[in-house]
Amino acid sequence: MASSVPGQRLCAAVAVFMFASTTRVSVLEAQDSTSRAPDVVCASRPGERQTCAANTGAGVTLLRTVGSAVCELGISWGYDQKNIWVSDGCSAEFAVGQGGGKSWGTYNPGTGFKVANTDKGDLNITIYGYVRYLNQLGLDSTYTDAFGNTRTLDRRQDIQLQKVNIQFLGWLMSPKFRYLLYVWTSNVSMGLGAQVVVGGNFQYNANKHVAVGAGIAALPGVRATEGNFPYWLTVDNRLIADEFFRPSYTTGIWAKGKVVDRLSYHVMLGNNLSQLGVDAGQLDNGLNTVSTAIVWLPTTGEFGPRGNFGDFEHHDTLATRLGAHYTYSQENYQGQPDNDDFENVQIRLSNGGIIFTPGLFGTDIWVQDAVYQMSSLDFGLKYHGFALEGEHYWRWVDNFRGPNTAGLESLFDTGFQLQASAMVIPAVLQGYVSGSRVYGEYGDPSDFRIGANWYPWSNHVVRWNAEYLHLNRSPVGGLSLPYVVGGNGSVFYTSFEVNF
Repeated sequence: MASSVPGQRLCAAVAVFMFASTTRVSVLEAQDSTSRAPDVVCASRPGERQTCAANTGAGVTLLRTVGSAVCELGISWGYDQKNIWVSDGCSAEFAVGQGGGKSWGTYNPGTGFKVANTDKGDLNITIYGYVRYLNQLGLDSTYTDAFGNTRTLDRRQDIQLQKVNIQFLGWLMSPKFRYLLYVWTSNVSMGLGAQVVVGGNFQYNANKHVAVGAGIAALPGVRATEGNFPYWLTVDNRLIADEFFRPSYTTGIWAKGKVVDRLSYHVMLGNNLSQLGVDAGQLDNGLNTVSTAIVWLPTTGEFGPRGNFGDFEHHDTLATRLGAHYTYSQENYQGQPDNDDFENVQIRLSNGGIIFTPGLFGTDIWVQDAVYQMSSLDFGLKYHGFALEGEHYWRWVDNFRGPNTAGLESLFDTGFQLQASAMVIPAVLQGYVSGSRVYGEYGDPSDFRIGANWYPWSNHVVRWNAEYLHLNRSPVGGLSLPYVVGGNGSVFYTSFEVNF
């Protein structure tokens, strides 16, 4: 985490570097990648892997994709000493032996601008950010929780450069060894701790069955933390049931890959449920957070780029998925950032109360330790631009420890979310409706949404989203989200998103 002044200096330095790099990229891309004829064209269909013979000893450069699927080095394309391989719908044109393995100025959606490419590694730079207008004036001005406590809500109307995320990614020494380093900031949180985050991770892709990694990553406890961000129907926020139940980001180690074709796994061992805003001295020493996922893609063997939501790709064959997730964590009040903050999104009651708040369950009662367990099942269908996707959640919180907690009963909450979408104009205009509900011991909150996405250049690089959101006593919220804890009523927001 960084303080305000170092964070501002770091962002300024990165901005200068990005301006210089992308200016050079735009010139060289015009000179090189758009005019150069490919040496190899290699194509695959969804769910299959193809190899194309090539002399790769002096390096390989992806010039341009020629299909709708995202091509990501080490994931859906790569090479060895004699071949280039592509998989899961990746189709692209490649150059080999370009200047002794060195090239400048190519662009690929999903991995951004390639600003260095050598036989020892490459460097790609991506930028994500969006501007949002938010109007919460349709919400009730106060909220009374299940314990009779009444709070006044801060109903916002503002325009924010909501988030900036700059990533540096590529491979080193071998295309199988991948790195991801990033600078992330949320401008609505300026002045708070963790307003600027510098993080990343490393991963070695041994083969299609085993990839091992270490660093900061999302616990794979629900579908939305499987790595499909930002390819969601909404811009950078989840339905409230997903936000209420899910685990978050932490530092840890993981393994993932394919058990067999069309069946994959992901398991991660981490420090805690959410390490954002938590220093090492606040963590317990148990290494007792584990999260797992197993995903089956029975029909096509894929579900769009990164397993995205919605059928932007317009599947001609019915694509299906089934996923199962489980997370276990022993949590301590010090390992929850700002546990007495009304807007902190962590382990909550269904009325929005944070379980580690002193006195929440009664005078002199203070939960200091608890065990969190959560499982979910999800499904998805995609066909001809239409998509139907849903998830059901179960959560147990028990083994409470702390002053006067002996009589506290365990908590059990369930819930679901459901999303339906259609490409009204293929690759241009998408409409969607969605909703979720939590069935809890302290209330049954819910939300309903209707929205649209416009893709002016028929790709995921630029999107304009507009959404109407109706809240029923939301149990979650925060400055970066369009909803607040206790929100009851209507919210409208619209976002202009850039992701390249």
